[in-house]
Amino acid sequence: MSEKNKKIFIIGLPRTGTTSICVALLNLGYKVAHTAYTQPCIDTAEVIADTPVFCDYQSLDQQYPKSKFIYLTRSLELWLPSIRQLLQRMHKNIVRRDGGFNPILKRCYQNTFSPFELDDFTQDEFLTVCYQAHQREVFSYFENRASDLLTIDVSKSDAYEQMLKFLPLPVIDENIVEGLAKNVFEKINVGGKITAWNKVRNELKIDSHLK
Repeated sequence: MSEKNKKIFIIGLPRTGTTSICVALLNLGYKVAHTAYTQPCIDTAEVIADTPVFCDYQSLDQQYPKSKFIYLTRSLELWLPSIRQLLQRMHKNIVRRDGGFNPILKRCYQNTFSPFELDDFTQDEFLTVCYQAHQREVFSYFENRASDLLTIDVSKSDAYEQMLKFLPLPVIDENIVEGLAKNVFEKINVGGKITAWNKVRNELKIDSHLK
Protein backbone atom coordinates (compact mmCIF):
# COMPACT_ATOMS: atom_id res chain seq x y z
CA MET A 1 0.00 0.00 0.00
CA SER A 2 1.35 3.42 -0.91
CA GLU A 3 0.81 5.16 2.44
CA LYS A 4 1.93 3.59 5.70
CA ASN A 5 -1.11 4.66 7.69
CA LYS A 6 -3.67 3.28 5.27
CA LYS A 7 -5.10 -0.04 6.41
CA ILE A 8 -7.67 -2.59 5.34
CA PHE A 9 -9.99 -3.42 8.23
CA ILE A 10 -12.25 -6.50 8.13
CA ILE A 11 -15.23 -5.54 10.29
CA GLY A 12 -17.45 -8.60 10.02
CA LEU A 13 -18.48 -10.27 13.26
CA PRO A 14 -16.84 -13.54 14.32
CA ARG A 15 -17.99 -16.54 12.25
CA THR A 16 -18.64 -14.52 9.09
CA GLY A 17 -15.52 -15.67 7.20
CA THR A 18 -12.78 -13.49 8.69
CA THR A 19 -10.17 -16.25 8.51
CA SER A 20 -11.03 -17.05 4.90
CA ILE A 21 -10.55 -13.46 3.77
CA CYS A 22 -7.35 -13.12 5.82
CA VAL A 23 -5.82 -16.15 4.11
CA ALA A 24 -6.86 -14.79 0.72
CA LEU A 25 -5.24 -11.42 1.43
CA LEU A 26 -2.06 -13.12 2.67
CA ASN A 27 -1.88 -14.91 -0.66
CA LEU A 28 -2.30 -11.57 -2.45
CA GLY A 29 0.79 -10.21 -0.73
CA TYR A 30 -0.58 -8.21 2.19
CA LYS A 31 0.77 -8.26 5.74
CA VAL A 32 -2.18 -9.66 7.71
CA ALA A 33 -3.10 -9.87 11.39
CA HIS A 34 -6.14 -11.96 12.30
CA THR A 35 -6.78 -10.26 15.66
CA ALA A 36 -4.46 -7.54 16.96
CA TYR A 37 -3.75 -6.95 20.63
CA THR A 38 -0.79 -4.56 20.53
CA GLN A 39 -0.16 -1.21 18.89
CA PRO A 40 2.95 -2.51 17.05
CA CYS A 41 0.80 -5.27 15.53
CA ILE A 42 -1.77 -2.75 14.29
CA ASP A 43 0.94 -0.42 13.01
CA THR A 44 2.79 -3.20 11.15
CA ALA A 45 -0.13 -5.05 9.57
CA GLU A 46 -1.76 -3.82 6.38
CA VAL A 47 -4.87 -5.94 6.96
CA ILE A 48 -6.48 -6.47 10.37
CA ALA A 49 -9.56 -8.56 11.14
CA ASP A 50 -11.73 -9.86 13.95
CA THR A 51 -10.84 -8.57 17.44
CA PRO A 52 -10.76 -5.63 18.07
CA VAL A 53 -11.81 -4.43 14.62
CA PHE A 54 -15.46 -5.51 14.66
CA CYS A 55 -15.88 -3.50 17.87
CA ASP A 56 -13.39 -0.62 17.44
CA TYR A 57 -13.64 0.16 13.72
CA GLN A 58 -14.78 3.72 14.34
CA SER A 59 -11.79 4.66 16.47
CA LEU A 60 -9.46 2.81 14.09
CA ASP A 61 -10.94 4.84 11.25
CA GLN A 62 -9.94 8.01 13.08
CA GLN A 63 -6.49 6.66 13.87
CA TYR A 64 -5.82 5.50 10.29
CA PRO A 65 -7.62 7.89 7.92
CA LYS A 66 -8.26 6.93 4.29
CA SER A 67 -8.30 3.23 5.15
CA LYS A 68 -10.58 0.69 3.49
CA PHE A 69 -13.19 -1.39 5.32
CA ILE A 70 -14.73 -4.73 4.37
CA TYR A 71 -17.92 -5.73 6.14
CA LEU A 72 -18.64 -9.46 6.00
CA THR A 73 -22.20 -10.73 6.03
CA ARG A 74 -23.47 -14.28 6.47
CA SER A 75 -26.95 -15.73 6.31
CA LEU A 76 -28.45 -15.93 9.79
CA GLU A 77 -29.40 -19.55 9.13
CA LEU A 78 -25.70 -20.42 9.03
CA TRP A 79 -24.33 -17.78 11.38
CA LEU A 80 -26.61 -18.43 14.36
CA PRO A 81 -25.57 -22.02 15.18
CA SER A 82 -21.94 -21.18 14.50
CA ILE A 83 -21.75 -18.09 16.72
CA ARG A 84 -23.77 -19.84 19.43
CA GLN A 85 -21.25 -22.65 19.61
CA LEU A 86 -18.36 -20.17 19.71
CA LEU A 87 -19.86 -17.97 22.44
CA GLN A 88 -20.79 -20.91 24.63
CA ARG A 89 -17.29 -22.29 24.31
CA MET A 90 -15.64 -18.93 25.09
CA HIS A 91 -17.96 -17.78 27.86
CA LYS A 92 -16.02 -19.09 30.86
CA ASN A 93 -12.72 -17.51 29.82
CA ILE A 94 -14.33 -14.21 28.87
CA VAL A 95 -16.22 -13.60 32.11
CA ARG A 96 -13.59 -14.88 34.55
CA ARG A 97 -11.69 -12.24 36.50
CA ASP A 98 -8.58 -14.28 37.29
CA GLY A 99 -7.21 -14.56 33.76
CA GLY A 100 -8.71 -16.21 30.72
CA PHE A 101 -8.58 -14.41 27.38
CA ASN A 102 -6.86 -11.18 26.42
CA PRO A 103 -8.61 -8.16 28.03
CA ILE A 104 -9.20 -6.57 24.60
CA LEU A 105 -10.95 -9.70 23.38
CA LYS A 106 -13.04 -9.82 26.54
CA ARG A 107 -14.14 -6.20 26.13
CA CYS A 108 -15.08 -6.58 22.47
CA TYR A 109 -17.16 -9.71 22.97
CA GLN A 110 -18.85 -8.42 26.10
CA ASN A 111 -19.75 -5.14 24.39
CA THR A 112 -21.06 -6.73 21.21
CA PHE A 113 -22.98 -9.57 22.86
CA SER A 114 -23.99 -7.76 26.06
CA PRO A 115 -24.82 -8.80 28.77
CA PHE A 116 -22.89 -11.93 27.76
CA GLU A 117 -25.03 -14.45 29.59
CA LEU A 118 -25.08 -18.14 28.63
CA ASP A 119 -28.87 -18.27 28.70
CA ASP A 120 -29.05 -15.55 26.03
CA PHE A 121 -26.85 -17.53 23.66
CA THR A 122 -29.49 -20.26 23.41
CA GLN A 123 -31.95 -17.74 21.96
CA ASP A 124 -31.89 -17.07 18.21
CA GLU A 125 -33.73 -13.81 18.81
CA PHE A 126 -30.99 -12.46 21.09
CA LEU A 127 -28.17 -13.36 18.69
CA THR A 128 -30.12 -11.96 15.74
CA VAL A 129 -30.57 -8.65 17.56
CA CYS A 130 -26.81 -8.51 18.19
CA TYR A 131 -26.04 -9.20 14.53
CA GLN A 132 -28.55 -6.67 13.23
CA ALA A 133 -27.50 -3.98 15.71
CA HIS A 134 -23.88 -4.32 14.63
CA GLN A 135 -24.90 -4.21 10.97
CA ARG A 136 -27.02 -1.09 11.45
CA GLU A 137 -24.15 0.67 13.20
CA VAL A 138 -21.73 -0.20 10.39
CA PHE A 139 -24.07 0.95 7.63
CA SER A 140 -24.98 4.10 9.52
CA TYR A 141 -21.36 5.01 10.15
CA PHE A 142 -20.40 4.57 6.48
CA GLU A 143 -23.68 5.93 5.09
CA ASN A 144 -22.03 8.67 3.01
CA ARG A 145 -18.77 6.85 2.36
CA ALA A 146 -19.57 4.19 -0.22
CA SER A 147 -16.04 4.22 -1.60
CA ASP A 148 -14.61 3.26 1.80
CA LEU A 149 -16.82 0.25 2.55
CA LEU A 150 -17.28 -3.05 0.71
CA THR A 151 -19.97 -5.48 1.85
CA ILE A 152 -19.59 -9.10 0.78
CA ASP A 153 -20.59 -12.62 1.72
CA VAL A 154 -17.48 -14.78 1.20
CA SER A 155 -19.65 -17.78 0.27
CA LYS A 156 -20.97 -16.01 -2.84
CA SER A 157 -19.34 -16.75 -6.18
CA ASP A 158 -18.66 -13.10 -7.03
CA ALA A 159 -17.31 -12.04 -3.61
CA TYR A 160 -13.63 -12.57 -4.45
CA GLU A 161 -13.88 -10.53 -7.64
CA GLN A 162 -15.66 -7.73 -5.77
CA MET A 163 -12.82 -7.64 -3.27
CA LEU A 164 -10.20 -7.41 -6.01
CA LYS A 165 -11.96 -4.46 -7.60
CA PHE A 166 -12.29 -2.69 -4.25
CA LEU A 167 -8.73 -2.99 -2.94
CA PRO A 168 -5.44 -1.36 -3.95
CA LEU A 169 -3.84 -4.66 -4.94
CA PRO A 170 -0.11 -5.18 -4.42
CA VAL A 171 0.05 -6.79 -7.88
CA ILE A 172 0.38 -4.92 -11.16
CA ASP A 173 0.13 -7.48 -13.97
CA GLU A 174 -3.43 -7.27 -15.36
CA ASN A 175 -3.27 -10.91 -16.43
CA ILE A 176 -2.61 -11.91 -12.83
CA VAL A 177 -5.57 -9.87 -11.61
CA GLU A 178 -7.81 -11.37 -14.28
CA GLY A 179 -6.81 -14.85 -13.18
CA LEU A 180 -7.35 -14.07 -9.52
CA ALA A 181 -10.85 -12.82 -10.28
CA LYS A 182 -11.82 -16.41 -11.06
CA ASN A 183 -10.88 -17.51 -7.53
CA VAL A 184 -13.20 -18.06 -4.59
CA PHE A 185 -12.56 -17.85 -0.87
CA GLU A 186 -11.30 -21.03 0.73
CA LYS A 187 -13.62 -22.51 3.35
CA ILE A 188 -11.75 -22.43 6.65
CA ASN A 189 -12.68 -23.22 10.27
CA VAL A 190 -15.48 -25.53 9.13
CA GLY A 191 -17.54 -27.35 11.74
CA GLY A 192 -17.07 -24.86 14.53
CA LYS A 193 -13.28 -25.02 14.56
CA ILE A 194 -11.50 -21.69 15.13
CA THR A 195 -7.83 -22.68 15.12
CA ALA A 196 -7.02 -22.73 11.39
CA TRP A 197 -5.25 -19.36 11.46
CA ASN A 198 -2.74 -20.70 14.00
CA LYS A 199 -1.65 -23.31 11.46
CA VAL A 200 -1.12 -20.85 8.60
CA ARG A 201 2.56 -20.47 7.70
CA ASN A 202 3.36 -17.30 5.79
CA GLU A 203 6.11 -14.70 6.29
CA LEU A 204 3.51 -11.94 5.86
CA LYS A 205 1.46 -13.16 8.80
CA ILE A 206 1.70 -10.66 11.69
CA ASP A 207 1.73 -11.85 15.30
CA SER A 208 -1.31 -10.57 17.19
CA HIS A 209 0.89 -9.87 20.23
CA LEU A 210 3.75 -8.26 18.35
CA LYS A 211 5.97 -6.19 20.64
